[in-house]
Amino acid sequence: MKISEQVQHIIHAIEVGRLSRWLQLLPLAAAVVALAVLYDLSSYRGFNSAEAMDAAQVARNLASGKGYTTDFIRPFSVFLIQKHNHDMHLGEIQMSNTVDFAELDGGHPDLANPPVYPTLLAGLIKLWPPEWKAQTREPFWSEGGRFQRYQPEFHIAIFNQLLLVVVVALTYLLTQKLFGIPEAWLAALMTLGADLLWKFSVSGQSTLLLLVIFLGLAWCLTKIEEIGRGHQPAVRKLFLLAIGAGALTGAGMLTRYSFGWIIVPVVIFLTLFGGVRRPGLAVTAFLTFALLVTPWIIRNLAVSGTLFGTAGYAVVEGTLPAFPGSRLMQSLNPDMTAMYWLRPYLSKFLVNARYILQGDLLRIGGSWVAVLFFGGLLLGLRNIAAQRMRYFTLMCLGVFIVAQSLGKTQLSTISPDTSSENLLALLTPFVVIFGIAFFLTLLNQMNASTPEVRLGVVVLIMTLSCQTFIANLLPPRISPVAYPPYYPPEIQKISGWMRPNELLMSDIPWAVAWYGDHQCVWNTANSEYEFNQFNDYVKNVSGLYLTLNTLDQKLFTECLQGGVDSWGNFVLKTVAANQIPPQFPLKVAPYGLLSGLFLTDRQRWETE
Repeated sequence: MKISEQVQHIIHAIEVGRLSRWLQLLPLAAAVVALAVLYDLSSYRGFNSAEAMDAAQVARNLASGKGYTTDFIRPFSVFLIQKHNHDMHLGEIQMSNTVDFAELDGGHPDLANPPVYPTLLAGLIKLWPPEWKAQTREPFWSEGGRFQRYQPEFHIAIFNQLLLVVVVALTYLLTQKLFGIPEAWLAALMTLGADLLWKFSVSGQSTLLLLVIFLGLAWCLTKIEEIGRGHQPAVRKLFLLAIGAGALTGAGMLTRYSFGWIIVPVVIFLTLFGGVRRPGLAVTAFLTFALLVTPWIIRNLAVSGTLFGTAGYAVVEGTLPAFPGSRLMQSLNPDMTAMYWLRPYLSKFLVNARYILQGDLLRIGGSWVAVLFFGGLLLGLRNIAAQRMRYFTLMCLGVFIVAQSLGKTQLSTISPDTSSENLLALLTPFVVIFGIAFFLTLLNQMNASTPEVRLGVVVLIMTLSCQTFIANLLPPRISPVAYPPYYPPEIQKISGWMRPNELLMSDIPWAVAWYGDHQCVWNTANSEYEFNQFNDYVKNVSGLYLTLNTLDQKLFTECLQGGVDSWGNFVLKTVAANQIPPQFPLKVAPYGLLSGLFLTDRQRWETE
C-alpha cells in the first residue's frame, strides 16, 4: 500500500471509522482527569481509617517478600494463634519463653484482611515504588516545612480513582442495556458526581474495587437473564456466565468477607430467572463460589483454627455488656462464653438496623437520588430485564442491611463515612440507575413546553444530587493531613527510635505499622492485668505510644469511672499528676513531642 493510501486510510478511520469513537472520548477523558486533579487539590485527605492503613501495610509486607503477614498486632489475634498452636502441640511444653506460640518474633500472620485488595496493592507498590519517608521539604508533599501528603497514600488514591472511572463506565454499560443511552449518560454522570465514591477513592479502602466486581456480577446476571428468555438459549454460554457470576462473588468475598452473603441473592436470582437451565446455573454459580474461597478458608484454619480469622468475630464486637467498642480485639484472654448468647446479637441488630433505616438508607447515592429510587419502587417497568434486576437490587439491599447491622464494629466509629463496614455504599450505582429511570418517567409526563425547559429540569436534578461533591470542589480547601491523631513524621520518628525486633504498643497501631513500618500491638484492654500478661508471657513491650485518641478521653466517664486499670486513668495519673504507676515497666519519656505520650524502657534519642 502506498504512503498516500495509508494516510487516506488513517484519515477515514479518524473521521468515520473505528478511531472516530475513541477520539470522541478524548475530551471526556480529559474532563475526568481535570476533575480528579481539582478534587485532589481541594479535597484530598490522607488515610483516616484503620482498615486502609492495615491493608496497605500488609501489601507492603507482601511486596517486600515477607509473605501475608502484618505489623498491626491485635491481642485477640495473638489469643487465636496461641490457642491454635497450643492445640496443635498437645503434649509438648506449652508455656516457654523460647517457644514463639504467638508468632511475633517472625512475621505475624494476618487474620483480618482477605487477600485480593492487599495483593493488588502489593503489585502497585512493585510497579510504582513510592518514597516511604514522610517529606517535610519537598514541594506538593509538604508546605512551609510542614508535612502535607504521604506519597504511598497518594499513589493508592490514584489507583482507586482509576477504579472509579471503571465504575462509571460499567454503570453506563449496565444502564444502557437495561434502559437506553440517555439514561446511561445521566446515570454515569450522577455516579461520577457521587461525593461518597470520591471520598472512598482517597480513603485507601477496597470499596471501589468491590464496586467493580459487583457491577461485573450484575452484568453477568443480566446477560444470563437475557439469554435465558430466548427460545433456544446458548447453554454453553449460560454456564460460562454462571461460572463468571460465581467467580466474581467469590472474588468479592475475598475482597471483603461480608460481601460473600451476596451469594444468596445470586442463587435466588438464577433459580428464578435463569431460564430452563436455572437449577443447574444456580448450582454452578454456588460451586464456583465455594471452590474459589475454599483455599483461603483452609489457610485461615491452618494458621488460626478459624474460618475467617479475627474478621469472623465482627458480629461479636460491639455486643453489650461483654464486648463494648473494640474490647474484644484488645483482649488477650477474652471470656468467650457471652458469644453463645442470642440476646446481645438481637439487641445489636435492632439498634444498628434502626440507625440504617432512619438515616443511612436515605443517603445512598445522595439524598435526592435515594428519594427517586424508593419512589421508583412503585413504578411498573416495561423492560423485563430491568424488573428482574430491580428485584436483585432489593434482595442485595436486604442482605446488606442485615450484614451491616450485625457486622458493625468500632471501625465505623473511627471513620463513619468511609468505613469498610458501609455495605450500602456498594448500591450507589444501582440506586442511581433506577432513580434516573423513575426521574425520566416523571419528566416525560411533565409535557415540558420546550426542550430548554426539559434540559433545565435535568440540570437542576443533577446539580441537587451532586451538590455535596460540587461544594467540596470549592474553597476553602480542607487540610490533607488526617490530624488528629495521625501525623506521619512523628510516627516515623518514634518508630525510628526502636530496634527492628522490639515491640511497640499504641492506641493507633495500624498507623505505626503503616507509617513507621514497625511491629506494633494494640494497647490491651486494660493497663495492668492484660498489659502485664502480654509483656510477661507473650513478648516484651519496649515502648508505649498513646495519642489524642486516648489523651482526649472524657475526664469523668472514661478516666475516673473507667476503672483503676483503664488507660484513661493511666493517662490521667501519668500526664496530669506526673505519676507513672510504680509497677509499670516503661518510665522514660522524651521532651518536645508534637502530641501524645511516649514511654519507653530507656533513653533512645539524642539529648541536646
